[in-house]
Order: sequence, then C-alpha cells, then structure tokens
Amino acid sequence: MAELFGADRLLDTADFLKLVLRLALDLAVVGLLVFGVYLRRCRSRDQVFTLVAINLVTFLFCFTLRNVNIELGFALGLFAVFGILRYRTEPIGTRDLTYLFLAIGVAILNAVGFNRRTSLAESLLADAAIVGVAALLEAVPLRGLGGARPVLYDRIALLAPGRERELHADLAARTGLGVRGVHVERLDLLRDAAEITVRFDDPAPVKSPQPREHGAVRTADEG
Repeated sequence: MAELFGADRLLDTADFLKLVLRLALDLAVVGLLVFGVYLRRCRSRDQVFTLVAINLVTFLFCFTLRNVNIELGFALGLFAVFGILRYRTEPIGTRDLTYLFLAIGVAILNAVGFNRRTSLAESLLADAAIVGVAALLEAVPLRGLGGARPVLYDRIALLAPGRERELHADLAARTGLGVRGVHVERLDLLRDAAEITVRFDDPAPVKSPQPREHGAVRTADEG
C-alpha cells in the first residue's frame, strides 16, 4: 500500500516518534507564545487561529522536507512566502507581523533545528529565548515612549504650515491624545480629507470623539 503513495514503507517507527515529539514541543512553544503572551495584549480570535495554523503548516512542511537537500536561500525564501501569504492584501500592525514571524520561526526551528550538530539543550534554549524575550518585551512598561496611530482627518486647512498648534489642539480635543507630532501620509482633495499619522505621548486607548459641527475625525481602524 505504501508504494501507491510513493513511499518505500508504511511506517518508520523512529521517524514517526520524532514527528510526534517535535510536534508536541512545537505546539507547546507556540501555545505559550500565543496564549501566554500574545493574548494578553490582543483578544482577536482570528489572529490566534492564523498564528497557530501557519505555525502548524510550516512545521509539517519543513519536517516532511527535512531530508530534501535545499539551499539556505530557498529556505529563507520559503520563510518570507509564508509570511506574506495571509497578509498580502490587508494591512497588519508591526507587532502582529512580528508575532507571525515568531510563529513561523518557532515552527522551522522545531522542525529542522534538531540535528547532530545541535544539542537538545541548545534547541530548547532557543525556543525558551523566543517566548521569554517576547514576554519580557510585553511586560516592560513603555508608556513614556508614546505611540502612533493612523487617522483620517477632515480639516485639511489646519495642515497648512504655521498652524501646527491649532492642529495639535484640535486633534487632542477630538481624540483625547496628548499629540506631539503629525505626519501627513496622503492628501485627498477630492474628498477634502487627509490620511495622517498622529504621534502622541500617552499610548492610552483613543477616546470616542465628541460630535462637532465641522465634522468628525476617524481612525484608520474605523474606516
């Protein structure tokens, strides 16, 4: 029966045991990364599904091809392809993209990282370092560094040079952010609006803007 699928044997006990153990380790590590670190910041079920699913597919793909002689360039290209397949047509935040690459990296590490040149302790340390550093960076308070948020802004007259103070005051009043800088990404004269990036001191969640007679300001997430 194995010959019908192009295999030379039905079961290789040693390889099957390696697959089970490495898959269990990979799922444990990505579980800690996603459910123990990522979910503390983001409650998106779709993102959790994506991270775990891509990790699993990458692991199985790399483990299955571990005996195929592929060059480093091909492996790195494969790493990049898996990273852009899911998000090539929709925007993704820098942090979410980083978690995606961490999930892919963990899968590749656990699929092909165990070999005769690498000890078990080194591979386990690499897994622990990925999860540990991610958890540490999430735990370190970075509120003093501020943040940035894309905004669709309607009062383009305030974007003129010399009106920065009025612009900052208007954005602060309508978003509740401590605005410290504005960068114009795109100006749409047809819709009389502009896509801007607001840099602020306090990375607190954006408050619901109060209704104003001259219009409303919307974040890019609100469309």
